[in-house]
Amino acid sequence: MKLSQQAKLVTVTLNPAVDKTVEIKDFKIGSVNRISSVRLDAGGKGINVSKVIKSLGGESIAFGILSGRNGEFIKDYLNSLNIENEFVFTPGETRTNLKVIDSLNHSNTDINEPGNIVSSEDLAKVEERIFKSVDKDTVIILSGSIPAGVPKDIYAVWTKKAKEIGAKTILDADGELLKEGLKAGPYLVKPNIHELERLCNEKLESIDAIVKAAENFFKYGVEKVVVSLGGDGGLFIDKQTVVHAEGLKVPVKSTVGAGDSMVAALALSIEREYSLEKTVILSTAVSAANVMTSGTEPADLKDILELEKKVKFRYIKN
Repeated sequence: MKLSQQAKLVTVTLNPAVDKTVEIKDFKIGSVNRISSVRLDAGGKGINVSKVIKSLGGESIAFGILSGRNGEFIKDYLNSLNIENEFVFTPGETRTNLKVIDSLNHSNTDINEPGNIVSSEDLAKVEERIFKSVDKDTVIILSGSIPAGVPKDIYAVWTKKAKEIGAKTILDADGELLKEGLKAGPYLVKPNIHELERLCNEKLESIDAIVKAAENFFKYGVEKVVVSLGGDGGLFIDKQTVVHAEGLKVPVKSTVGAGDSMVAALALSIEREYSLEKTVILSTAVSAANVMTSGTEPADLKDILELEKKVKFRYIKN
């Protein structure tokens, strides 16, 4: 399969999930809890990115690994949204991740399964399918956790391969995946503040400290870093410029997938060659709009357009 003219964005999800989101008012551990609502979504970070790209009027192709009845559910879900996808099916069952939202106490609890063991043969099939569909104009989004059997440097290996073709990569990962992936010099890296602190092994108490930590990525060949700060907005950093976008005050339903929404906006901005300011505004608005929805449901475009008008940002370095 060759990428269509429109689909120059590729997402990779090696550890997808069916996201089961339940709402429980006054959730109590060690007690019987009554669920007030349930929703099922196709999940996993790359899949979430593809869903948001679609809601923004963009096109992507979703790659990765699926298994069992849950895998069929995810494929059918993506097909129903007309999101192009090409997954390798493996033995076993795709995991289910439980998200517990307590609207009374304003808490979100994630209970995530680990996922299947993946063979080197199946991983090689995924790699072959991805890189058959990549050219120099492609943006590849490498995001999320990996299942057992997949080496920790997989994102670094694929970033190097993409760079040889001339494609750009966005890395959104944590722990060893982030540490190893960085070494290959992805085009853009998007850690949240907690992931950045874990990588640095220190608490980053100020904007200056966060910027300094992020600027260390440039020595690996990274060109852009975006640090999401939760309710405090985000930092958009390249070698010449630092912009701080303030967080938008919105009613919070679920924070699950807010980072994925930002990644989707960043990928679309790269593909469409948006200016820095347009990228900042879109990314901030999309991320804020996402927390207004339940589960990993993409936000409505009309909500995003309204929030774009409210985005405030300042140049820290220009």
